[in-house]
Amino acid sequence: MRRWLVTGCSSGLGRALATAAAGAGDRVAATARRPGDLEGLVRAWPERIVPIALDVCDADQCEQAVRTAADRLGGIDVLVNNAGSGLFGAVEEVGDAELREQLEVLLLAPWRLVRLVLPLMRAQRSGHIVNVSSLAGRMAFPGLAAYVTGKFALEGMSQALAGEVAEHGIRVTVVEPGGFATGYGSSLAQAAHRLPAYQRSTGELLPAFRGMADNPDLGRPEDFADAVLRLVAADPPGPLRVPVGADAFSYLEAVERAAREELAAARAVLDGTPPPR
Repeated sequence: MRRWLVTGCSSGLGRALATAAAGAGDRVAATARRPGDLEGLVRAWPERIVPIALDVCDADQCEQAVRTAADRLGGIDVLVNNAGSGLFGAVEEVGDAELREQLEVLLLAPWRLVRLVLPLMRAQRSGHIVNVSSLAGRMAFPGLAAYVTGKFALEGMSQALAGEVAEHGIRVTVVEPGGFATGYGSSLAQAAHRLPAYQRSTGELLPAFRGMADNPDLGRPEDFADAVLRLVAADPPGPLRVPVGADAFSYLEAVERAAREELAAARAVLDGTPPPR
């Protein structure tokens, strides 16, 4: 039986993961900003779900959540940094305060929770940290500049972390979901100051994000949850970065091809030779 601390369990991917872990016989400290959103989980799994109120941007609540999870579960085997938010706006449109708020959720909060659970995991000489990134952690989407920045930074932190904690028996996985039918798009905030100059490059993307929850071609949150359970149980461990979703591998394969082409073009420019065709 594993003991999980999962953030962002009110809906979507986090709720599906908490449900799947409890259904597999594990115990889960499930967090949400509004504890009432977790009542259905508790009713379904009263012996396996520990509901905890947590705004991941509140440092005091983060400390209390980790203490409560460790006390109620007897320890923490798996931390899943899943809570997130999105901001739609071009680089020129996003103000300093908006950028700070986005990075607080996507980078500072996961970093804080990792720092809080590591003493527990080091003491027990085992643990697994799962940071939920996105395809946006390895490819940029116009209009999601702040979100992309947070996810790229989360992946960089995770890579450094993996090298730091391996000797303590702690594993790190970055999960990169593709398109899933969740409420991400409907909850996507917009920058306060939108500029007509960016209507052409970003304007058509927002409706597509808004319609994610009702798109039958996107993955189901339950499939994401199943993938995370398999990754946590994998022996030997899987790679650091794991794309998840029907479209994830094809997108990232294209990213890898583009990166190789860009590297070749950069070398050609510096060497003064024509780039390969």
